[in-house]
Amino acid sequence: MSNVSLQRNKHEMSDKVRVRFAPSPTGPLHIGGLRTALFNYLFAKKNNGDFLLRIEDTDQNRYVEGAEQYIIDSLNWCNIPFDEGPGKEGNCGPYRQSERKHLYKAYALELIDSGKAYYAFDTAEALDANRKDHEAKGKTFIYNWHNRLKLSNSLSLSADEVQQKLDAGEDYVIRFKSPQDETLVLQDIIRGEIKIDTNILDDKVLFKSDGMPTYHLANIVDDHLMEITHVIRGEEWLPSLALHQLLYNAFDWKAPQFAHLPLIMKPVGKGKLSKRDGEKGGFPVFPLSWNTSVGYKESGFFPEAVVNFLALLGWNPGTEQEIFSLEELIQTFSLERVNKSGARFDPEKNNWYNQQWLQKKTDAELALIFAEDLKERNVAVDISFVETVVSLIKERASFVSEFWDLSDYFFQSPSEYNEKTAKKQWKEDTPEIMAEVATILESVSDYSSANIEAIVKEWISEKELSFGKVMPPLRLIIVGDMKGPHLFDILELIGKEESIKRIKTAISTLAN
Repeated sequence: MSNVSLQRNKHEMSDKVRVRFAPSPTGPLHIGGLRTALFNYLFAKKNNGDFLLRIEDTDQNRYVEGAEQYIIDSLNWCNIPFDEGPGKEGNCGPYRQSERKHLYKAYALELIDSGKAYYAFDTAEALDANRKDHEAKGKTFIYNWHNRLKLSNSLSLSADEVQQKLDAGEDYVIRFKSPQDETLVLQDIIRGEIKIDTNILDDKVLFKSDGMPTYHLANIVDDHLMEITHVIRGEEWLPSLALHQLLYNAFDWKAPQFAHLPLIMKPVGKGKLSKRDGEKGGFPVFPLSWNTSVGYKESGFFPEAVVNFLALLGWNPGTEQEIFSLEELIQTFSLERVNKSGARFDPEKNNWYNQQWLQKKTDAELALIFAEDLKERNVAVDISFVETVVSLIKERASFVSEFWDLSDYFFQSPSEYNEKTAKKQWKEDTPEIMAEVATILESVSDYSSANIEAIVKEWISEKELSFGKVMPPLRLIIVGDMKGPHLFDILELIGKEESIKRIKTAISTLAN
């Protein structure tokens, strides 16, 4: 075999980095696709380059209404918008493949003229018969150098026969003529050198007589015309790398550099993360909700948290740092530090990232989000009050959706008391003690947390009571349970009148 090295020269330093995210609008954007978009975005911004969105919608049978807008909305929500794409026309549009159909046939014919591709007229029935014949002999049917001259194509037919078939309007495909007896030496930024024996490659279909290109031809032509310098995509595209490099060679075009990202794996067991894993484990796998599937946004995740945990799925910064802003990720990111092996998806770790980002938010930011929840619960309250509540409870939360359960007693009196706690804390003399506490609170003029605390603690000492006889039942009365921040902070915030009212209500309720 001859040894043909297909490593291209490095891009000149003057070349502007241009990357693309090229999803098919066949449904919602999976979290794995979002990570691919993120890594492209980070690489582009790190290198002062361009991030393109190209919609690969040549397969109209699988096209799903609304999927394209969903993809755009997802990127925008994550704060990783594209520089060129649908609605942001640059010099390389249009950015939907369905609007570029007129381009591809000329390139397919160019390959035929150069002897790098050929017409094939084999019917589906004939190909199926060949497949079954091979299977009966324990072999696998591959359409390539091994049998192409025995099949119905422009390599085995005369020029006149080919022209007659074309003139008669017979169905055909244009197949790529894979080379024989060569070893491709391919380069991948993440995986290093990859060697492929060309004898195992099949002659892929590039173009069909209905005027539509296959993914492979459209992908290569578009990447070339859009001046893409780096193709960063999932490892599921690794089997296509040999064909794509051969197509660049066939056109005599400079190939981009390739980088194939590792798979995102299931939280438990083996295999690629799927929608079913999310449904089974009760966690999202889509950035935004899609039909009945709840997304990260609707689950209460901050986009900063989603970007943070996605970046570290398969990429290692080389330090112990785990919390990264988008700007920090851009500065730190490199493809050379992306792992080859799959990255296990950890829903609990994702929750931790959200908790970390929640703590970074200001009380004012969180209060505005929480206020929406309160509005839906018909709780009308001043936003400054909400901010103060948030400041007291946010350390215990991973999501703003948890705020209500952590703070409902700030907005309403307890409707019930924890039964187990009540049995333990409510003693025979508790009603009398709590009645005295109410009297003390009534006499306090400066109803601030520090002052209430000093007065109550002084009274406890004077009465020679234990703190255990006073503080736990008082918390039970005010909160309804043994939860919440500093008790005197709660008393200050709900006010004197409400504090005394709750004590009197509890004395009467718990007596029964």
